[in-house]
Amino acid sequence: MKKLFAIVLTLLAVGVGGAAWAEDMPSATAAAATLAAAPAAAPAASTPAAAPAPTPNKGDTAWMLMSTALVLLMSVPALALFYGGLVRSKNMLSVLMQVFVAFSLITVLWCVYGYSLAFTGGNAFIGGFDRLFLKGVFDSATGAFSLGATFSKGTPMYEIVFVAFQATFAAITVCLVFGSLVERVKFSAVLIFSTIWFTISYLPMAHMVWFWAGPDAYTSADVVDATNATAGLLWQWGALDFAGGTVVHINAGFAGLVGAFLLGKRIGLGKEALSPHSLTMTMIGASLLWFGWFGFNAGSALEANGSAALAFMNTYLATACAVLTWIFTEWLIKGKPSMLGAASGAVAGLVAITPAAGNVGIPGAFVIGLLVGPLCFWGVTGLKKLIGADDALDVFGVHALGGVFGALMTGIFNSPDLGGVGFYNNWFEMKPGYGAIMDQLITQAKAVGVAAVWSSVAAFISFKIADLIVGLRVPEDEEREGLDITSHGETAYHA
Repeated sequence: MKKLFAIVLTLLAVGVGGAAWAEDMPSATAAAATLAAAPAAAPAASTPAAAPAPTPNKGDTAWMLMSTALVLLMSVPALALFYGGLVRSKNMLSVLMQVFVAFSLITVLWCVYGYSLAFTGGNAFIGGFDRLFLKGVFDSATGAFSLGATFSKGTPMYEIVFVAFQATFAAITVCLVFGSLVERVKFSAVLIFSTIWFTISYLPMAHMVWFWAGPDAYTSADVVDATNATAGLLWQWGALDFAGGTVVHINAGFAGLVGAFLLGKRIGLGKEALSPHSLTMTMIGASLLWFGWFGFNAGSALEANGSAALAFMNTYLATACAVLTWIFTEWLIKGKPSMLGAASGAVAGLVAITPAAGNVGIPGAFVIGLLVGPLCFWGVTGLKKLIGADDALDVFGVHALGGVFGALMTGIFNSPDLGGVGFYNNWFEMKPGYGAIMDQLITQAKAVGVAAVWSSVAAFISFKIADLIVGLRVPEDEEREGLDITSHGETAYHA
């Protein structure tokens, strides 16, 4: 079975590459990004002196390359160390392996078919196959790079940069799920689940939330409705998600909860000490997450501009607020503030501000950060007991709950009356506006519901398939000995 699994993965990665690259490079209008518009239209032939076509700004390009590297840092090593420190020492390497290898797997799958299905035109739920194996992003014959769009008219970006940036989002989202599964899941099951769930949950969610034609496609007031109709479902609804509240955190959080139920509880839970083996590692991981998250949130502006600066500051501020309110809540209830609480508060703040980062003003960042700390503290204590699942590292209590809260608060604090930036009601005129707070809040709630249900159903299917192929859980004797030795033949520490 292990040999069969390896063969299947190999065929998936390389099987159709030659045919994909042999096709002609698509037209510019097929270029897809979060704002996947074609470059600005060329001037009319009658124009005496044609203006040069817009080219990517070197500063924007440098910022996006740096942001991509920062998001990569969030997974390897940041998330791996954060999760690894929270498990027992006998399972440390298993967690590092899960994150490191799955991140690599999803990156490859993203370049094979993931990017194409998420960020090219198709229907309201999924894209097409124009960019299989990244076909068309670079033409070796001419040295030309295809261009996508940003949030500004006439301001293109290199599509290949956007491909890399979004690859890191897809990969870390899958890795977040593993926090619910640690210390008892088979490594082979992790890889099978990752492949399937990435395909049937992450890609549709990314397309529904973030795919649209881009501002340059809105050439007149007459085409606004028709152009809107080509976007993903939740984009058409007007749901706001700046950097991944629905696509990343709610998506991963609900998948983790489903996995925790299907796997069952760890041996000895509630009877033996299952304490974190290295809160030092967890603190280092949390700190690197905070650092890398600036690329995650501020990079989602797609330009080095004021929107990126606002997202940067909101990320900084909300996280600090959440650290304080989490530890003071813990101090009040448990009698002592803990390092684990401070690190968890930081992650909760980062999660909650993600959908709001460039959509709210400073007042919104204050409120979101201050309130999410106590909320997620309850999520990993009271709510966790009510649910009864062994969500080992509290993926649901922090990422799902924090993501839901942040998504809903985005709908409120996006209002200019509450310090928010509003949004463009008309992408042709590019004039900011805002409707009623309740209307936007309802839209946000609908998006949250779609993300929660879609992810849960997709996760159930993905875990069940993995269970049928290799089984989900390691045998009891292997779980007691630890996954480092039994799954990987190594130990993290030597006396």
